[in-house]
Amino acid sequence: MSLSQNGEKTDRKMMERRNMGGRNIAVATLSMILGLFLIHVSGDNSRVGKFSASPYHDQMRQLQAFKASLIGRQSVSVSPISPSSSSSSSSPLQEAIGPRVYHVTNYGADPTGKSDSTEALNKAIADAFQVPSEGFLMEGITNLGGPQINLEGGNYLISKPLQLVAAGAGNLMIHGGTLRASDDFPVDGYLIDLSPNSWASRTEQEIRKGSSLKLNSQLTSSSSSYNYEYITLRDLMLDSNYRGGGISIAHFYTNGILVQGGHETYIRNSFLGQHITAGGDAGERNYTGTAINLMGNDNAVTDVVIFSAAIGIMASGQANTFSGVHCYNKATGFGGTGIYLKLPGLTQTRIVNSYLDYTGIVAEDPVQLHISSSFFLGDAFILLKSINGVANGVTVVDNMFSGSNKGVDIIQLEGPFTEIDQVVVDRNSAKGMNIKATVARGSVEGNSSSRTVDFNPVLLFPKLIKHVQYSFPSHALRNVSENQVVIESDLAMPANVFVTVDQA
Repeated sequence: MSLSQNGEKTDRKMMERRNMGGRNIAVATLSMILGLFLIHVSGDNSRVGKFSASPYHDQMRQLQAFKASLIGRQSVSVSPISPSSSSSSSSPLQEAIGPRVYHVTNYGADPTGKSDSTEALNKAIADAFQVPSEGFLMEGITNLGGPQINLEGGNYLISKPLQLVAAGAGNLMIHGGTLRASDDFPVDGYLIDLSPNSWASRTEQEIRKGSSLKLNSQLTSSSSSYNYEYITLRDLMLDSNYRGGGISIAHFYTNGILVQGGHETYIRNSFLGQHITAGGDAGERNYTGTAINLMGNDNAVTDVVIFSAAIGIMASGQANTFSGVHCYNKATGFGGTGIYLKLPGLTQTRIVNSYLDYTGIVAEDPVQLHISSSFFLGDAFILLKSINGVANGVTVVDNMFSGSNKGVDIIQLEGPFTEIDQVVVDRNSAKGMNIKATVARGSVEGNSSSRTVDFNPVLLFPKLIKHVQYSFPSHALRNVSENQVVIESDLAMPANVFVTVDQA
């Protein structure tokens, strides 16, 4: 699983606009991407074209070593450095040739999970920061060059959050193992904490204890609006032991993944749950917490399964895309929500090709919301919740709903909506649930001079018809109130009247 963030947007005016009035977006940047390989290539470090006039066999050995580094990309073990060696002219860190991969067992981490590995893991992370600068990813963000913290497939017990040394750096990977919270892990902590508050709270002595190299540059606060870029978490199992948050996966108590501020957080190919279950859990009514809590803008959640939590995804920042998300967390009937859009008046979210499994979608005052090509099972529905009575630019089309014939509407309203514009709910199919739409078609057959077509069973908004089309000879349209269309003719005549209405 990986977490990645694009740091190429440098236009401050644009970023202020995209982050709702210049609100501080520097609290944390997180992203997860499973199976993503970030490859850093620097011409300055390339060994091609730099061979000396040494004998032929020396040149061949160099070529073979270079070929092996490209094909095999074998990792180089880096041993921890004791404080006493900090003044020496060389160190394993300085002499290592090839990819900088920090094997945590070399730092004393226990891969069996029997003893606490917090200090060892934080030392490995601290050493990964102590490398010559590879330039800058963006203003204020130093390029670390892609060092890797290799967990070597171990199971590590930690009693405190793992933290980066300082803000203002990027291009780092942590991968390949399990992190499990101890019984005394802080209940309000996170297994991996990338917030700037985490490193700011650490004293210089604590940080220096993690690595013997000079950290003066790392202890300097970043002048950038962002703190970290391209931090990749891949192939991890994070078990919070019901003590706090994880970033992802199992047994979290508060949030599985928490994104505060930041931008372009990508979460994909991940399984998240508070409790390990395949559905039908007897304790489902008691699920708490939120699997993914997005408190920043421009995020994407793709191909993610959320199998247990009270809320699957909570979004309070705009401009998100959710695709291929399968939520079968706490059912709506038990008080759960699959996706909750808590950003009234500024939604700007697209939900496509997703599967809401007995748990639905809630959107507060939706403005620019698109939901399409998704499947809602088990009476799961979409709830539009009025805060200030606004629904604008909402499109809900081409979805499938399947229920249990209990009379549940596929789309429901909570509270009155007074500002309704450009709302299109149409072309959805339902089995065992009631269709609701903003476009409806009806007909009536009779032999009287007055015909009434009642659209209340279908139309989403009460007492609202903006457009009417109908066919009836020698007629007059008398009334469209209460979602009913009344048409009268001069004379009584046998005829079918066809009417189409639109609330958009």
